[in-house]
Amino acid sequence: MTAAVTPPVAEPLALERRYPQIGGRFPRVGLTTLPTRVHLLPQLARHGGVANLWIKRDDESGPLYGGNKPRKLEFLLGEARAEGKTAVLTFGGIGTHHGLATAVCARAAGLRTILVLLAQPVTEHVRHNLLLDHAAGAEMHFAPGVARVTARAVRLCVREWLRGGLPSIIPAGGTSPLGALGYVNAAFELAEQVAAGALPEPDDIFVPLGTGGTVAGLVLGAKLAGLRTRVHAVLVTDILPPSAAKVAALANRSLGLLRECGAAVPALTVAAGDVAIVTGFLGAAYGAPTEVARQARVLMEQLEGVHLETTYTAKCLAAMLAAARSGGSRDRTVLFWNTYSSVDPGTHLGPLPDYRALPRPFHRFFTGPVVAE
Repeated sequence: MTAAVTPPVAEPLALERRYPQIGGRFPRVGLTTLPTRVHLLPQLARHGGVANLWIKRDDESGPLYGGNKPRKLEFLLGEARAEGKTAVLTFGGIGTHHGLATAVCARAAGLRTILVLLAQPVTEHVRHNLLLDHAAGAEMHFAPGVARVTARAVRLCVREWLRGGLPSIIPAGGTSPLGALGYVNAAFELAEQVAAGALPEPDDIFVPLGTGGTVAGLVLGAKLAGLRTRVHAVLVTDILPPSAAKVAALANRSLGLLRECGAAVPALTVAAGDVAIVTGFLGAAYGAPTEVARQARVLMEQLEGVHLETTYTAKCLAAMLAAARSGGSRDRTVLFWNTYSSVDPGTHLGPLPDYRALPRPFHRFFTGPVVAE
């Protein structure tokens, strides 16, 4: 294994600038370089019939790993280190970006990563991520179904306890009240960019909805920051898919964390009606590419040079383009929030292993057919 890359020092956040009382109350590992930039997508806007189309480049959110994961993980790994943990345990599909991001970022923070992974449609991208998990030093375990995940996790926790200490449990996607604060901050960051004239206030934000932490944080943060923006959450999972009520409840628990710190937050509540969930773009299952997602990915790459993937972001873009074709965006300012990482972690992980170096339960994902992306 190559030497760990030291993460940057955690810089003050837009959320802390708005509420100085919370400064230092939530330990963080510096994983982000913020703010992420915003810019117009003029070619895609003309193609899609959107009057004013922008992108938030969270694909560039951090030097070790980009996308939406580092914003959450800097809080979650900061808490783990503050509690004296030596390992984190988390979950996802075999192609999980969250699991890979956790392995990469935890490694830099001096923590071990234990992954419990579920099957999903196998693409070359999924295979690549599995190899990257191993190269990042993750301990990988396969669970043959959702019901077996908990049993496997309990056994691993008992093992770690017998060895001297329980791991820090990070929910799938980093979705927890603490993790969602990363996207409460992202909304305040966006509000600062609007105030500085970097972009007009968006009427609509389109963002993927997986486990719900990103959406919960954005919806809460937009309300706290005084943005009139409507967040459109494009559902991309059928594995315990979150409802609007669950996303709202998570947002309110994050609000409770801020209030516990004495932050002078407004007296508001996030309701289920504040969460606009867009369905119809998932396809056959979580991780299964769809034709409209493939087309959206190609359009974005050809017209704007921005790379997406077909599990989350291309499905989200397909939903945004469908809304534009319906005529709903012709006089509106729309922001596409790119949650996919454009950082290649392989550049600092060294050569990737042969698949046979992975635990045996994962070998079958390299010997069977793959799904075209």
